Amino acid sequence: MTPEAQGQSSSGFVSIVGAGPGPVDLMTLRALDRLQRAEVVVHDRLITAEVLALIPEAAQRVYVGKALGNHSVPQEGIHALLVQHARLGRRVVRLKGGDPYVFGRGGEEVQALQVEGISFEVVPGVTAASGCSAAAGIPLTHRGLAGSCVFLPGHLADDEATHDWRALARPGQTRVFYMGVQRLAQIAQQLISHGLPPDTPAAIVRDGTRASQTIIATGLCKLVARAPAYGPQPDLLIIGETVQLSPEYHAN
Repeated sequence: MTPEAQGQSSSGFVSIVGAGPGPVDLMTLRALDRLQRAEVVVHDRLITAEVLALIPEAAQRVYVGKALGNHSVPQEGIHALLVQHARLGRRVVRLKGGDPYVFGRGGEEVQALQVEGISFEVVPGVTAASGCSAAAGIPLTHRGLAGSCVFLPGHLADDEATHDWRALARPGQTRVFYMGVQRLAQIAQQLISHGLPPDTPAAIVRDGTRASQTIIATGLCKLVARAPAYGPQPDLLIIGETVQLSPEYHAN
């Protein structure tokens, strides 16, 4: 058991691994090590083909990908799979895009393993917010522009009561909405109605850090009009003054 391992002793071991935002060279060395020693890999939809190619040929692959309104395996089923394979004495890797603890349900899986007494570790990964913002040339914080950054789920816009939109509309912060394109219009409406200027710099980064990456960066209201249709690709919505530092930013 590694120093990072947590939980009680068990015949098997589960590594909950963040694969980063896509490219192999944005994985950590620890993530690569765990993947190459895995006997079972339970992986998500957004894991790239080049990362999956690193899985040992002898390892069993189990796909548990999720898309909006389409979960191939319910979360409780994923928990059961991890426990089942660990109890068979296997080295299990739960492979997730980004970081397991940033909108990755890693905490839920850890809780399930703890209840069953399964030994585990969590291997952090480059989360989409830091990876995609860097690839787009957008600092998450910048002296004089943004002293804080907040990560938010795109579905936050579905219910006005779920968050303090007035606080989110205050200046001096960068707002990063994961999978926010589908609800961009609602997010913009909420922020503007609570005081955010309509021309606040904002960007959509689709397929961030990958060869297929696209960036649209302009004022928030203009971004709503120019936004691409929602699709299966991973996308990130960034709203705040630091967006204007991106070479892709065009105010008009």
